[in-house]
Amino acid sequence: MEVLEHFGCRVDFPQDQTCCGQPQFNNGYPHEARPLAQRMIRVFKESQYVVTPSGSCCAMIREHYPVLFQEDAAWEGEALAFVAKTYELVEFLTKILKVDAARLAGLSLPEPTAITYHYTCHTRGLNMPGPAGAAAIDMVKQLGNATFVPLNKAEQCCGFGGTFAVKYPDISGGIVRDKVENGNATGATVMIVNDAGCAMNIGGACHRFGAKFKPVHVAEVLASAIRGKVSENEIGA
Repeated sequence: MEVLEHFGCRVDFPQDQTCCGQPQFNNGYPHEARPLAQRMIRVFKESQYVVTPSGSCCAMIREHYPVLFQEDAAWEGEALAFVAKTYELVEFLTKILKVDAARLAGLSLPEPTAITYHYTCHTRGLNMPGPAGAAAIDMVKQLGNATFVPLNKAEQCCGFGGTFAVKYPDISGGIVRDKVENGNATGATVMIVNDAGCAMNIGGACHRFGAKFKPVHVAEVLASAIRGKVSENEIGA
C-alpha cells in the first residue's frame, strides 16, 4: 500500500477479502473454489484495479477464473471483468502506472544492500515485461545503496508447487536446498521473491540450511527506499 500510494494511487484494502481459491482448484476441487472466487468478485466489484503482491494469486485469477465461470450466464461477465482489472504488483507498476527509472530517481535504501532475485514460476506465466524478471530487477537497480547480483538458475522452481511440497517432500527439499545454495553463492543478503508460497518455502529452507540471505518481496524493498527518502529519521528503523 505504501508503494502504490507513493505513486499516486488511492488504495483500499477490503477487510472482507479471503483466499482466491487456488488451493482448492489446484487440488482438483473446482466446485469448492467457485464460492471463494465469487466472494473475491463481489468484494472487489467497485474497484477500478485489483493489485496482488503474489504472482500465483494473479495467475489463478487470470488463467482459471474464466474456466470456473465458463458458460455461466449469471457469473461469466462479472468474472471476466474482474480478471481484466487484476494485476500483479510489478506488472501494475510498469504497465499501468508506467513507473520507470526516472520515477525511481532519488530513492535510496537505508544502507548498502546486495540483492538477488528468484524468478517465480507463476510470475513467468503472467508474461511479465522483459526476460527473467527484468521489470523488478530494473527497479532495484535504480535504487541508491542497492547492488544487484545475478542468481544462478534464477528461473528454476524453488520446489514449493503448492501441495507438491507435501506429496513429494524429498524432491521438494532437494530443489529448495539447491535454491538456497545458489542464493548463498551470490553473497547477497536479500533475495527478492514475489510470490507468497515461494517466499514461505525458501524462508523455511533458509532456517534449516543456514542461509546468508532472507527472502523479501520487492514491495518491501521499494517501501524501505521510499521511507528513506521521506524521512532520514526512519532510515534503519
